[in-house]
Order: sequence, then structure tokens, then C-alpha cells
Amino acid sequence: MDKNWLATARTLSEALPYMQRYSGAVVVIKFGGNAMGDDAAMASFARDVVLMRQVGMHPIVVHGGGPMINKMLDRLGIKSEFVRGKRVTDAATIEVVEMVLSGRVNKRIVQAINNQGGRAVGLSGKDDNLVTCVADDPELGFVGKPVALNVQVLRDLFEAGIVPVVAPVAAGTGDGETFNVNGDTIAGAIAGALQADRLLLLTDVSGVKDASGTVVTQLSPQEVRAMITSGEIAGGMIPKTETALAAIDQGVRAVVIMDGTLPNAALLELFTDSGAGTLIRHDDS
Repeated sequence: MDKNWLATARTLSEALPYMQRYSGAVVVIKFGGNAMGDDAAMASFARDVVLMRQVGMHPIVVHGGGPMINKMLDRLGIKSEFVRGKRVTDAATIEVVEMVLSGRVNKRIVQAINNQGGRAVGLSGKDDNLVTCVADDPELGFVGKPVALNVQVLRDLFEAGIVPVVAPVAAGTGDGETFNVNGDTIAGAIAGALQADRLLLLTDVSGVKDASGTVVTQLSPQEVRAMITSGEIAGGMIPKTETALAAIDQGVRAVVIMDGTLPNAALLELFTDSGAGTLIRHDDS
């Protein structure tokens, strides 16, 4: 008997309690532009999502696409301005953002999941008024902050055995406004509205690191706030941890910040003892 087959069988057996634990659970996965990688990485991620659905979980994929937006803006000769490190999204830019995110990026992920035997449907925050926004900062233009969610469409897709793939584009409260929304922010808002069991923030770093540079495997919200205050959590990790704290405040059981470029990262987190990345949750949850 091939030892590799024996190892595979043992792994599946050891994963059974976790599969039973997460049967029926809602898991929101933020899939970032860097984590998308090449076609092989996309196919691997899609297989993981299909497996989650196959064992009775309800995965939702919320994606970004910053690098793809940058390429299209450059191709069209549209220059970007930045305020405090954030892109100013004017009328010309928001058209490109919606075209890229709701079009090419969204459908690439949908097709990858379908190619692996799953059933995926792409939508944006505009569909069935899933996410409604107001302007986050007048200086940034059409950059939105979620103020209302209607997640019934996601529940309907769950019932049909379909994986929703959500582009971070939403309608405003006025007439005809379209907003670009930070992917982490919209993923956290959706997870909170669904009272998700897990929010997985797939990024290009291994997790939250302490002052020595070591990844901290588990943190409470109080510990996260203390690390922000001390400066241990800084830069781009601040908005990710703030998204995690907001989601937990809204009833999400736990949030994981993890390296999405690691093969099978989501499965390692959900179906093994060791997990992956940094788990943020209340001590008693």
C-alpha cells in the first residue's frame, strides 16, 4: 500500500470532527488580489471552497482586485490621486472599478469554482440591495461605507447549494450612485449581518506579529486593542484588525487573519488542530 494514500486517508479521518463541527456554518472568506495569484493558485482556492460546500458549510467569497484595477487604469491612461494613502475615486475611476471587479475579477473566481464541480454565482453589493453605502470621506469621492445590508439573497443562494461570490461595489442611498468599498470592510459587514461562524481574511502576510516579529496564533479583542495602542500592530494591519474587531462586535464568532498565498490555507485553519494565521475571538467563545 502506497504510504501517500495511507497519509491521505489518515488526514481525512482526522478532519472528520472538524467537518462535523462546521456543518451548516457560515464562513465568509475575503480573497485578496495578491492571494489570487496565478491560475494554479486560483484553482487550488476554488477546490477548497468546493470542499467546504460539499461537507455542508456555507462559504461566501468576497474578493478584492486592486492590482487588476491599477492595470486597467494605467491602460486607459486614467491617473490616480491619493489622500492619506487612499485612492481618490472620481466618476471616471468608479466606472473602471465596477467594470474590473464586477466583471473580469468576479467572473474569474466564479468560473474557477464552477470548473472544480461547484456551483457559484457572482454578484455585487448592488444586487438585491445587498449592501448600501454612504460616502466614507468626501475627499475620497466614490469610496463607500456600508450603512445597510440585505443578506436574504445570500441565504437564498445557500438554500440552493450555491456559493455567492461578491464584488465590493455597492449602491449609494441617493439616485444612481456607485461606490467602491474596501474588500475587508464589506466582508466584515456581511459576516456580521449573517452572524457568521468565521471570517477569514486572506492576505499576503502570515498573521498578526508581536514586537519580536513572531506570529501570534490567538488574540482577544482586548489584546488586539492593546497592540494597536502600543504600536505592535501598525500600517496595513490596523484596518484588518479593526475590521476583525467590528465583525466580532456584530456577532461573528471568530476572525482569522492569514496568509492566503499558502496552499490550502483555509482548509488548514478550519480542519486541523494547528490552524493558520492569527485567530481573534473572545476568550469564552
